[in-house]
Amino acid sequence: MAKIAVLGSGGFGTSLAVMAHRYGHQVLLWSKFPEEIAQIRKDGENRKLLPGIPVDSAICLTSDLNDIDGAQIVLFAVPSRFVRETARAAASFIPAKATVVNVAKGLEEGSLKRLSQVLEEELAGHSVVVLSGPSHAEEVARGVPTTIVSASKDLAAAELVQDELMNKTLRIYVSEDVTGVELGGALKNIIALCAGICDGMGLGDNTKAALMTRGIAEMSRLGRALGGKDATFAGLTGMGDLIVTCTSMHSRNRRAGILIGQGVSSKEAVERVGTVEGYFAAKTGWELAQKYGVSMPITEQLYKVLYEGANLYQSLEALMDRPKRHESEPAWEPAPRME
Repeated sequence: MAKIAVLGSGGFGTSLAVMAHRYGHQVLLWSKFPEEIAQIRKDGENRKLLPGIPVDSAICLTSDLNDIDGAQIVLFAVPSRFVRETARAAASFIPAKATVVNVAKGLEEGSLKRLSQVLEEELAGHSVVVLSGPSHAEEVARGVPTTIVSASKDLAAAELVQDELMNKTLRIYVSEDVTGVELGGALKNIIALCAGICDGMGLGDNTKAALMTRGIAEMSRLGRALGGKDATFAGLTGMGDLIVTCTSMHSRNRRAGILIGQGVSSKEAVERVGTVEGYFAAKTGWELAQKYGVSMPITEQLYKVLYEGANLYQSLEALMDRPKRHESEPAWEPAPRME
């Protein structure tokens, strides 16, 4: 069994720590904020984000990065906006041979880089693995059967994570399409936020089915433009993650979207719900689409709603009034090579 350090004591970080400990690993759960660690230690659970799930006293709860010493696997479970900051803080404490794993689903603002790229920059020399798929923290912690993907350019590192973390309730597949896996995890948050908006507006099942189907189409278009594989977007980290995030009330993206659809401002909705990755992904996803010349009409309209104050009903009308298209018509093709 391995020593596993989980950086980030949010809902998913806590759930991974609890699950790993349940199956015999030596586990450390770290937070930048000592008061969070103190509260979990006092309550015996993460009462704010994962109520009712005991955090065993054998799990090392700490805000001291020195405690990472000896870890074979270091899991980053902080919001996407704080991945680089956390990696820089932890860099000198992570053992040289440790495998680094990211579970956050987003893109870095400004640089538009995938989070594995951020970790590779800050933690040079470490193999970086992405763990993604339809996996609500509340269900992972309770041992609800869940299936996810371990992706890395280093196949041995992806298989190591599969070997150490796969158990009776968590099945893990391996992939080398890091780009597709990461983009699926980040971009589905955009569509899930839109799904919540549809619910808040009182729109029907037809609308949500159309949104999800056309959403995966534009996700895969951008993925293809950046080098991802179409098949990945039809799998667990694309369609699978999209389904669970668009339909579940565990989803903060969906819950924030419901509030926005009911007339709450986007800023207030995010403040009420907490970390809403789709809010930030709408901006980074739209900027990537512009950069690569990819048609992403749903993302474009959400960007206008969140960042330009566009009217929801006018945005819906703009989507429905788009020019006629063939369903299988590609909206992006690679530029011809110059000889």
